[in-house]
Amino acid sequence: MKEKTKEKQKGKSFWKREGVQGYLFMIPTLIGFPLLCAYPMLYSLYCAFCDWDGYNDPVFAGLKNFKYILTLDPVFPKSVAVTFIYALINVPVSLILGLALAVLLNKQLKGIKFFRVLYYLPTIVPSVAAIILWQFMFKSDTGLLNGILRQIGLPAVGWLTDEKVVLLSLSLIKWWGVGGMMIIFLSGLQSVPVDVYEAADLDGASGWQKFKSITLPMITPIVFLQLITGLIGCMQSFAEAQIMTAGGPNYASHFINYDIYTNAFSNNKFGRASAEAWILFLIIMVFTVIIFRKSEQYVYYENE
Repeated sequence: MKEKTKEKQKGKSFWKREGVQGYLFMIPTLIGFPLLCAYPMLYSLYCAFCDWDGYNDPVFAGLKNFKYILTLDPVFPKSVAVTFIYALINVPVSLILGLALAVLLNKQLKGIKFFRVLYYLPTIVPSVAAIILWQFMFKSDTGLLNGILRQIGLPAVGWLTDEKVVLLSLSLIKWWGVGGMMIIFLSGLQSVPVDVYEAADLDGASGWQKFKSITLPMITPIVFLQLITGLIGCMQSFAEAQIMTAGGPNYASHFINYDIYTNAFSNNKFGRASAEAWILFLIIMVFTVIIFRKSEQYVYYENE
């Protein structure tokens, strides 16, 4: 009996010690989230209903900022349209490219790990450094891309100065860094049971049939994850416009986040910028809810 009692006490002390350690690891989040996330969000919500220049105390103004943004602001509708078009260009292409690369790099070939690392490398390059690199490549007179076009007898393109081309130019940067999406797709592909493919081989299924009927349905949770994160990332695009184009030409790359930035730090309209930020939050939330509800029709979970 004494031995059992000692064992119980040891077990209790172990779980107690483990519990304390767990709470210690949670302390940074328990402190950081209220101070660095929750409080700024709530304060920005308050500022959205105020006139505030960032220096003096906010003055409550009711729905003034929202009314101006939704009815009178000539720039905000353009920024919404530009952001949506950018997302429509980027998200589908990024999904297809990431999945295609993952399928190609899922082969058991000699040296395949080298190519996996090679395609993933652009992801770890700091975004500002990557954007500056592409800015040099996009230059009209001395840029690499126009230099190649001239060498093959084609006219130069205004990658960052032509309204019709600028969003495609910025999209190239996103597609260049698709390696992160590729790695996640690759992990999903490698989790598909091998015996399912073996059974399909016995039935004489072709490669496309196996991909369409086995691979794609089995990795739909990964596709769903990439769709959500890709859409949110595109809706929050900022650095490309801020560094490369300053929202131009003629607001052709003036994203919502860039409009928030200019209102706050160029025009000292922090209340209006806060209102725009919450409108962007609501837009993202609505699209996320719609995608989540529609996901029941195409996302397959193994435990269901």
